[in-house]
Amino acid sequence: MRDVRTSMNAPATAPRKRNTDEMRIYGLNACLAMFAKRPHDLRKVYLLESRLGDLKPVLAWCVQKKLGYRVVENQDLDKLTASQHHEGVCFDVRRKSPLTLANLLQMIPRAPQPALLMWLDGVGNPHNVGAVLRSAANFGAHGVIVSSETASSLSGAAYRVAEGGAEAVAIAQIAPGEDVLGPLKNFEFQIAATVVREGQSLYASKLPKRTVFVLGAEGPGLKRNLIDRADIHLTIPGTGSVESLNVAASAAVLLGEYFRQRIVESTPRPAPRR
Repeated sequence: MRDVRTSMNAPATAPRKRNTDEMRIYGLNACLAMFAKRPHDLRKVYLLESRLGDLKPVLAWCVQKKLGYRVVENQDLDKLTASQHHEGVCFDVRRKSPLTLANLLQMIPRAPQPALLMWLDGVGNPHNVGAVLRSAANFGAHGVIVSSETASSLSGAAYRVAEGGAEAVAIAQIAPGEDVLGPLKNFEFQIAATVVREGQSLYASKLPKRTVFVLGAEGPGLKRNLIDRADIHLTIPGTGSVESLNVAASAAVLLGEYFRQRIVESTPRPAPRR
């Protein structure tokens, strides 16, 4: 294996230019999940010496496939990732081609099987997007639907916060003006819009077997036309000390409640031993 220790300030070690179909991800769990899921999309590896042991299989792959990797200093990774939260590694990788909504729906069990989707309408903060993907992976969501604004936030920061969730959850991007509600209804999904006030309490509602939770952008919230066309309006109850949870926290609460109702409570429990 090659062990190259150089400064990013030296012209000879400047990071190579990435193609437009590539992106940079960082964070140990995010990088390992990417390599486990789609190693053929790996293009370049930068890592700290302290991560050599954690990334032995990756480096062996690089040698086998004649891919470049470079051992760098911590400040070099700070510059490469524009973050201090890189956890000692970053990858240049080929971007995943987004699924269409039709692609995603074909991957989901047919009714009457339970199914759960998240729909992020205009959510633009990469850390929130990553946190939603992490929660979606943890609670077994079948996919996440994103608008073009949200798709542009699927950055290295989102991948790091997702801790591997960006590889575990199917993501479909919708085009501006695309009919989303029609196809979802055809697959017997019910649309649950999250609202701050005047919705049913999440904990007093029986969630549909096939649910799409719709969450709006930070600040403006969910678009009025989506609220009006939703089947259910849900509010997450609280003390009222703050107006609402942020989008990532709301997603975790919603996903957890669906998991409790539809997965935990519907799982047969073993009979007690006599």
